[in-house]
Amino acid sequence: MSSFRESISAFGPHKHKIAVSTASAAALACAVFGSSLGQTPAAHAAAAKPVSAAQAAAIRRLASLPSHVPSSPAAATTAAAPKAPAPETKSAAPAPATTAAKPAAPVAAPAPVDPYAGLSAYQIAERIVPSGEFAAFAWIITHESGWDVHATNPSSGAYGLGQALPATKMAPYGSDYLNDPVTQIKWALAYMNERYGSPNAAQVFWENHGWY
Repeated sequence: MSSFRESISAFGPHKHKIAVSTASAAALACAVFGSSLGQTPAAHAAAAKPVSAAQAAAIRRLASLPSHVPSSPAAATTAAAPKAPAPETKSAAPAPATTAAKPAAPVAAPAPVDPYAGLSAYQIAERIVPSGEFAAFAWIITHESGWDVHATNPSSGAYGLGQALPATKMAPYGSDYLNDPVTQIKWALAYMNERYGSPNAAQVFWENHGWY
């Protein structure tokens, strides 16, 4: 390199223009770039000469400049780009409602119990006729039919326990009046009450007349 002087404009506290030799300029450049890179080449350090206070101030101003330069524009762009937001997690779909159980079929109502099932005509009369009238009622039925629901008077056609004449008189008390002792007992009791006032009075009449 030919020997010549180069002028470097450096303004110190007194704003003096400082001229440095080629070697001093090289030393100044090495000092600046060495401080940026964190090291000073050995050859340049050996050739460097002492600098004045103004030169040292200029060196310090140059050294204070930002030294970090991104390695590549792509790296700087990647570093500056904001992160994409994480995709929202969809909530699980609600489980389908279970099908309601079908109501059970209605249970058939039990058939009504016959309170007179298995009882004789006499036992049924004990449950229908008032206790104070039962003895007279039973006396009349014994004389009229002997407790036979199918008893029939051959001359008159009177029928049943109480000898209804005709037998159809018992129909309002039950459709099966020809065979049902309950129907015949209810008719006989109603007949004694309506005609004589009570079974007791009907017995008195029967004893006096031989019939009722």
